[in-house]
Amino acid sequence: MEVQAITRYARMSPKKVREVARTIQGRTAPDAVDLLGVIPRKSARLIVKTLKSAIANAENNNNLSADDLIVKSAIVDQGPVLKRFKAGARGTAKPRRKKMSHITIVLTDGAAN
Repeated sequence: MEVQAITRYARMSPKKVREVARTIQGRTAPDAVDLLGVIPRKSARLIVKTLKSAIANAENNNNLSADDLIVKSAIVDQGPVLKRFKAGARGTAKPRRKKMSHITIVLTDGAAN
């Protein structure tokens, strides 16, 4: 059975989040939580929050054990971009693009559907 959790509009560039998301694919859920706990990046904190939500969904909604869950996929999509401007030299305006991410984590118990 597959269970998922989604975090939308996370205020971090998808490129930065994907680097960390790639490290947990294929790992067991408890192992992935432990690994993310030692990665010193903001994106790791965002992913571990989503992963713990997916584990809670599996335990509460589908009566699955957290020890049996495997991270099937960790997908990071780009969300909307906030377009802002910052003052530049000689009265010019320099654009700032503040990107957002949508993080989707899918867990499976390994059994065929």
